[in-house]
Amino acid sequence: MKPLYCFAIFCFLLIASISFAQPTHAVDWKKVHVLVYTKNGKGYVHDNIPHAVKAIQQLSQEKGFQVDVTDNPAVFTESNLKQYTFLLFPSTNNDVFDTDAQRVAFRRYMEAGGGFVGLHSVTGTERNWKWFKAMVGGTFLWHASFQPFRVKVIDKDHPTVQGLPAVWEREDECYFAKELYPGIKVVMAHDLSSLDKKEEEKIKSASAPFAEYYPAAWYQHFDGGTVWITTLGHDKLSYEDPTFMQHVLQGMHFVASQSKTLDFTKAYATAKDHPLL
Repeated sequence: MKPLYCFAIFCFLLIASISFAQPTHAVDWKKVHVLVYTKNGKGYVHDNIPHAVKAIQQLSQEKGFQVDVTDNPAVFTESNLKQYTFLLFPSTNNDVFDTDAQRVAFRRYMEAGGGFVGLHSVTGTERNWKWFKAMVGGTFLWHASFQPFRVKVIDKDHPTVQGLPAVWEREDECYFAKELYPGIKVVMAHDLSSLDKKEEEKIKSASAPFAEYYPAAWYQHFDGGTVWITTLGHDKLSYEDPTFMQHVLQGMHFVASQSKTLDFTKAYATAKDHPLL
């Protein structure tokens, strides 16, 4: 093979590797300000929430970012949300806002370039709000019983999975959703073949039209903002697990790395389900 031809192939492969690499940027954690929102609506409330909050607060001490924790929906005003790099909802469930004005403020924050991180049951949040369901990637359908199973990295180049096991064996809940939004980009998937066969028929029904793997963690750039979701994290002990917290931190880092100065001139919604532009 001629040297010039070999060099051309090398250049092509180098350019291809750069082109397909996932974009991320360095984060100055001292400039990051996070709102952790813990309100739940009527219904089941996870006992992991205080543990998640404590773990995020510990990360804030280690990394130097500022964190505010609240369950008061009155914080959702445009003027207040301007201070936050991203919002984090740990295992929220059902309706977490009191008014549509609060929902519109949340949406306009995202449209202005805000960030969102959702943990575990976040797909069960605001089940009657069409825009929110699209933003998180879907809405809760059912979960298999808490059990050991395998989670597989399917986008090994994405920054949110670096250093994680390629096949992660853990005890957790495998969440299924409906009304899936087609814009999500999955980075980790539940290995459905590793779940207890006692629930096989329900799993087949809930996972359709997926076959052997089902989304476990994903991201998307949605309506101006950046979103990262993991459905893992049911057990409160997960928030003391260094590997799981690495998973969460890398999701936070990715969202923070995509966040720029908020620009509310790009926010256009005047109603919670204003048509997407």
